[in-house]
Amino acid sequence: MKNAVVLLSGGLDSATVLALARSQGYVCHALSVDYGQRHHAELAAAQRVARELGALEHRVIHIDLTAFGGSALTDPDIAVPQQPGEGIPLTYVPARNTIMLSLALAWAEVLHAQDIFIGVNAVDYSGYPDCRPEFIAAYEQMANLATKAAVEGKRLTLHAPLLHLSKADIVKLGVQLGVDYGSTVSCYQADEEGRACGVCDSCRLRRAGFEAAGLADPTHYRCL
Repeated sequence: MKNAVVLLSGGLDSATVLALARSQGYVCHALSVDYGQRHHAELAAAQRVARELGALEHRVIHIDLTAFGGSALTDPDIAVPQQPGEGIPLTYVPARNTIMLSLALAWAEVLHAQDIFIGVNAVDYSGYPDCRPEFIAAYEQMANLATKAAVEGKRLTLHAPLLHLSKADIVKLGVQLGVDYGSTVSCYQADEEGRACGVCDSCRLRRAGFEAAGLADPTHYRCL
């Protein structure tokens, strides 16, 4: 059995990826990042998901991205959009996936792990540039240039198994793997109890995924 680092936000996609990695025989070390996000309830969800899906350990790293702001998720003066807009949305967090993957990469080297899993998706998503296949491929190439392990022949593989799946297909896969989506939090402005707003972009994509999959939505909403 091989070690793997799995980035775990506490949302639907990352929970599915953790379940998938476990089903493939990996010993999973779950990593969450408290970056000052507005939807802090997702970190409590990540703890639940890590426990329910059998991660060997779960660590939370603290990085204060509110120091830079620039996103509706890290700056209280920028409202979370309630309607779809054009271009990259205000919920994009500058360099978030680059930072998270770098933290995962550091831990992977210490664990002698050659596999990192991330739940990015390039089909039903909000248009973030760091969720594209080109970014994943470029980051893997960089990681294999930048690490002692790779230079010594232990190349790293960056797994993004949901990259080309629709949200409905992700939901179906997770259900097959035994994921309890009622334990996850995806909403960009979930309250302290983890209840979803039902109107942000993440909520819309999530709800549409369950509808398209023909499955009951176990999300805890406060507005619907």
